[in-house]
Amino acid sequence: MLYRTAVTLLLASSLATAQKITKPQASYIDVPARQAALATTTNPLLLDAIHHLHSCIATPAVPAPPAPIEIPHHYISGSNGPINPAEAVATRIYSDFERRITSGMNQYVATGSHAEATCALAQLDAWAQARALLDYDPKDSQQAWYQVEWTLASSGTTLSVLVNDPALDPTQQKRVIAWLDEATHKLLSFEKPGELGNNHHYYRALAAISIGIVASDNSLFHFAIDTYKQAIDEIDPNGAFPREMARHEYAAHYQGFALQPLIPLAEFAERQGVDLYAYKSHNRTLRDAILFFGRVMADPTLIKPYASEPQHMDFGSSDLAPFVFYAARFGTDGLPPALVQGIQHPTEATRIGGSTTVLAGK
Repeated sequence: MLYRTAVTLLLASSLATAQKITKPQASYIDVPARQAALATTTNPLLLDAIHHLHSCIATPAVPAPPAPIEIPHHYISGSNGPINPAEAVATRIYSDFERRITSGMNQYVATGSHAEATCALAQLDAWAQARALLDYDPKDSQQAWYQVEWTLASSGTTLSVLVNDPALDPTQQKRVIAWLDEATHKLLSFEKPGELGNNHHYYRALAAISIGIVASDNSLFHFAIDTYKQAIDEIDPNGAFPREMARHEYAAHYQGFALQPLIPLAEFAERQGVDLYAYKSHNRTLRDAILFFGRVMADPTLIKPYASEPQHMDFGSSDLAPFVFYAARFGTDGLPPALVQGIQHPTEATRIGGSTTVLAGK
């Protein structure tokens, strides 16, 4: 596989010093501990989130998408402006897939249902046997590359939880892990060595760490650790990601979108004994970017030094979903009120595992 060779060369510089995967079944949450906590919770927020969970079993199976993958660009022109409605039509099958697998995983965490976990794994296996997410080329459809990274991140976070269920079919697990590992290596093969990225680079890193851990693939783990550090290196004195600030009327949105994969990535690393939250560059950590985003939610004029356009400020559940993990670890003291208030309601983002309230809410 030529793309695996390319990734090996891309990652070679980090292999000597990076940490190793020590716990292949360690998800970004402690699954047994979380199941025990939810089984006895009286927290109205958690009970509400559990009550509104979707079901994998009650949802129709999602067939593998046609190949090769070709998806229209998200914007009609360039990297901002009107959104292309054709993209939503083309990506509905991926959204349905992500919703179904995360629903089964969330139900397993919340209720211990082996049937729901089995359903989620079977859905993953159907795509594995069809060799989905492997036939595309960014030169023909860059949006296909983006969609694959998001769906792999959803699949990796989901599988990292499912492997904790001893009742699942080991043959299916092995097949799904091999498929996801291969698909992630292909995903990363399109990156240019030494090229820094933006939110897409970070999402590819979340796919890499979640899948790398279950596959015991240290090259993917190293890629993710290095990418996280690159992201922190990018943060400016205000806490902004400069590449996201270049997105005109969507600058505020993209600041949050860049954080969406980085927070669960740090949680995965923590479970392997790597404290990425403590990583500091130019005296800044991930918290600085989180604080900036929270302040911008309440005061979009903070974007003015970067983008003159009025900002789209329609932040929803998926925008707030990653901060549930952060607040669960560090508490809410010192966080901007807009963030704290936002996570007082159930939050969900299928690209990072579905209901983050069920996974980590307190």
